[in-house]
Amino acid sequence: MKQIVLIFSLLLAIDHGIVQACTSIIIAGRATPDGRPVMWKNRDTDSYQNAIKYFDDGKYKSIGLIDADDPAGHAVWIGYNSAGFSIMNTASYNLILKDTIDLKDQEGILMREALKQCATVDEFGMFLKNHSKPLGVEANFGVIDANGGAAYFEVSNFSFIKLDVNDPAVAPMGYMIHTNFSFTGDPNSGSGQIRYKTAEDLFYQAAQQNNLTIRFILQDVSRSLWHSLTKTDLKNMCTDNPLEQRFVNFTDFIPRYFTSSAVAIQGVKPGENVDFTTMWTVLGFPLTSVVVPLWLCMGENQPSVVLLDKNGVAPMCDKAIRLKAQLFPITRTYGENYLNINALYNVNNSGIMQKLKPIEDQIFDTAFKKLDAWRGNNNFKQQIPELYKFLDQFVLAKYMSLFGI
Repeated sequence: MKQIVLIFSLLLAIDHGIVQACTSIIIAGRATPDGRPVMWKNRDTDSYQNAIKYFDDGKYKSIGLIDADDPAGHAVWIGYNSAGFSIMNTASYNLILKDTIDLKDQEGILMREALKQCATVDEFGMFLKNHSKPLGVEANFGVIDANGGAAYFEVSNFSFIKLDVNDPAVAPMGYMIHTNFSFTGDPNSGSGQIRYKTAEDLFYQAAQQNNLTIRFILQDVSRSLWHSLTKTDLKNMCTDNPLEQRFVNFTDFIPRYFTSSAVAIQGVKPGENVDFTTMWTVLGFPLTSVVVPLWLCMGENQPSVVLLDKNGVAPMCDKAIRLKAQLFPITRTYGENYLNINALYNVNNSGIMQKLKPIEDQIFDTAFKKLDAWRGNNNFKQQIPELYKFLDQFVLAKYMSLFGI
């Protein structure tokens, strides 16, 4: 715990411009309103085109987030399997200080392997222990399972340390946040400290109100424009003229220019049907995209908007990227640091996010109503295709009518 305390001395440190970053949380079932564990990840990468892929080549079937230029899905960046085991990662930059190992960047490949064969948090620990070394990773792996297990594993090439989110001594509030440092690593290194502090502020307030929910995570955290260091909220910086370009500095927020997706996996209570595990998926830049709920039990028959099409992109992700360009019209060096806030939020409520929120609210309302009705219904799988059809038609129609894309 001493090293955890020491980390807080770095919270005002500059968040390095590392592309392979990410912000994440694991919330144990004891801390959520409905008793179901949750994991969430804002994925930061320069692989902007993401998609969803179904796998059936392991001991367990699985579904996961992949890069569009990796259609075979050799690497998975967050996902879950038919045993109810879910996994994600954030890059760490303080576990390996003097690196002489050539094997690197194996995190996605390792997670793909784990989804094939792990059913529980404990099995993932054994998987890491027995895996050939070096692992080729420097990362924080977050995992939850259908038995209520919830933990982060801070992993380097030859060793790992487990942080159990169910242990009040480790996670007294019932949740644990990770960005791009490890609590068990060098306290004077790492990255993402400002994002960590922002997330901690937001989740602490939500915990006091019993609001650690999927909707809060994806709508209020993954898209938060609050900055914990400068104490500014970019939503308040739009001008009276919505047509005016109002540029604001867009550095070290939870959503970043390099954020390519936001995914929250909602697990099940112990003894509950694992088929109810839900992967709430925001493909593409979160500020220009909407959520699509996914269920592994539908196999390859997922909504077409999240799957690779004939052009090699997922339509939902591609549309979000096209809208993102309107927020960052400066294409020269460092243009990604300057966001046109009036295009996102403005006094006329005609900003991109202002137009998208009612769409996403309807998706959430519809999906939650369906889930409430399905629980306890053994025939619920027969009704998912109808919801998927609605989601495909609704999302595509709204993006065309509102944005012409």
